[in-house]
Amino acid sequence: MYQWDFGILWGYRFLFLNGLWVTLAFTVAIVVLGLGVGLLAGLMRLSRFAPLRWLSQGYVEVFRCTPILVQLVWFYYALPILAGIEMTATTAAVLALSLYGGSFYAEIIRGGINSIEAGQSEAALALGMTPAQSMRRIVLPQALKRMVPPLMNQSIIQLKNTSLVSVLAVPDLLYQGQAAAHDSYRPLEIYSLIAVIYFVVLFPLTLLVGRLERRLARAD
Repeated sequence: MYQWDFGILWGYRFLFLNGLWVTLAFTVAIVVLGLGVGLLAGLMRLSRFAPLRWLSQGYVEVFRCTPILVQLVWFYYALPILAGIEMTATTAAVLALSLYGGSFYAEIIRGGINSIEAGQSEAALALGMTPAQSMRRIVLPQALKRMVPPLMNQSIIQLKNTSLVSVLAVPDLLYQGQAAAHDSYRPLEIYSLIAVIYFVVLFPLTLLVGRLERRLARAD
């Protein structure tokens, strides 16, 4: 029978802490960049200018319909060759995950804006606002209330997606765990701890999202 020995984990505590820091920093970066890309793409999807809609839809469909792992590998190995540029594993991972998340954020933002009654925009235009002012002052503030829970859920998914950057040798939590497992020959204990760390980080966030959804539902 396998003899569990969780005592060996203490010797790798700084490795896990460094990996967790990289994971959280990655999450912040790809969520912020993804939201920016998603907002731009979502507004383009609603544009009256057809080429902008087609460009945005093409971007969204490409990134939503291909596996994120394939995208990570492609951005790291293929894009530098095609573009003739040098790209570190960290840069490739941030770029791929941000664009991947942005495609989902774009659909959430587009759906949130479309959920606002057309009469709101028409009333704003009747008051003399420009379409841009109507969107910024009237539509987006109302839509944001409906978009927050799904945006937060997608951000939680983005945190979990960061575990895939280990395939590019980015020293995130999973990559550091793999290094510790190879060094200690104790993969069961190592990966059990990694699962617990992810749960400890993610579970409070899921509770927060659920609480926020209930509060918004009561407010409606």
